[in-house]
Amino acid sequence: MAGSPSRRTLLGAAIAAAAGAGALSASAVATPTAVPATEPAGHGHGTPSPPVDNHFWVSYTDWRSGTAAGTQAVAGLRPALVIATPAGRTEYTDPHTGKKATWEYATWTSPAHVSRVPATEVIASWNAATPSGTWLQVELRGTYSDTTSTPWFVMGRWAAGDGDIRRTSLDDQGDGRASVWTDTFAIDDAASGLRLSSYQLRLTLYRLPGTTLTPTVWRLGAMASDVPGRFTVPASKPGLARELAVPRYSQNTHVGQYPEYDNGGEAWCSPTSSQMVLEYWGRKPTVADLAWVNPAFADPQVCHAARYTFDHQYSGCGNWPFNAAYAATYRDMNAVVTRLSSLTDLETLIRAGIPALTSQSFLKEELSGAGYGTSGHLMTVIGFTAGGDVIANDPASPSNAAVRRVYRRAEWETIWLRTKRHNASGKVVPGTGGVCYLYWPAHPTAAQRLALAAFGIH
Repeated sequence: MAGSPSRRTLLGAAIAAAAGAGALSASAVATPTAVPATEPAGHGHGTPSPPVDNHFWVSYTDWRSGTAAGTQAVAGLRPALVIATPAGRTEYTDPHTGKKATWEYATWTSPAHVSRVPATEVIASWNAATPSGTWLQVELRGTYSDTTSTPWFVMGRWAAGDGDIRRTSLDDQGDGRASVWTDTFAIDDAASGLRLSSYQLRLTLYRLPGTTLTPTVWRLGAMASDVPGRFTVPASKPGLARELAVPRYSQNTHVGQYPEYDNGGEAWCSPTSSQMVLEYWGRKPTVADLAWVNPAFADPQVCHAARYTFDHQYSGCGNWPFNAAYAATYRDMNAVVTRLSSLTDLETLIRAGIPALTSQSFLKEELSGAGYGTSGHLMTVIGFTAGGDVIANDPASPSNAAVRRVYRRAEWETIWLRTKRHNASGKVVPGTGGVCYLYWPAHPTAAQRLALAAFGIH
């Protein structure tokens, strides 16, 4: 099986049905092997701007712009938000362990961000360190296009480790007009024309009482989008021949290992892909980090990634923001969840040396050479052939050596960008609409900064 699609597929299908349309470590940088680009860098080559708005709070000025209750902004090479003087204490009973504990907390609420794209979906991302004895919660509140407001929705309760709380999404959140499905805020009836015009994010930082511990948050923001319903997408013109030297790991070599994390490696496409890209950037767990893994298991870092991306409510390792947050726990790393509009966009990133982790779904016959079908799967795009076909590290491979694949450009573009498809039973089900994760170092090259800025990511 490629990935762990069952819960995300169920949630996505519910969104589609409601909407009447498918929507849904060292700081050295690895040196890629490459063929020179065949076209100059650029965004979209004259194509319309994608229906996506990326906005993140990252600077010292950003952190000072919000409303703080017990938090403070910290200046420096990587500005951050931390606990100063807690605003109070609260009790939290972990729904996955039954453990009840008292925590000090402090909050930061962002200014309202008016999205460039009135949105049907919003996905939050954050980059933070949470030492033992700390954790954080991210919430979203928005204003609809008819000027009414949403309540506060929890977008994630998160810790880098799992000794204090179990990181978790929250089910059954909604106001009759929109719902939160695992990691995604979604308008219930997109066909009605209702959209989310603006939003705020609220960050709550927790620590053990009487300590000076604090989470440190470097990035908080969201991707808002309104991708039109579509079964097919326009083909993009090839514009780059280049391949990045990204390590290769198979999820299938871990089948049966640590079944408590979504039945073992069979379902680990997302953390396996995350680990490949992290190691491309020169980051990996330490020997001490991996001490818990059975020494008989090869590539223990893949097991590590699965454990520390696992969402105990979703019961899987495929929570998109949790994977980004895991990547950002490594020294000087940034990570976001976003959407792109074409393979030309991916070429812009590959040209700058940035691989992308993409989410797609397809029948076996829709992707030549894959040898399987899936209702949800993560791969890593590492380059393009001279003919424009996609070079991907596909973790749903029998061995590490078999991970590198070449897939036909037009087929790939369709299975990644469409928002509606037919499953094996002929039923219309959702596609991911161009979702991807992007990981890059805190101090990127000028070319990498420009490539990311083309998509509003800074």
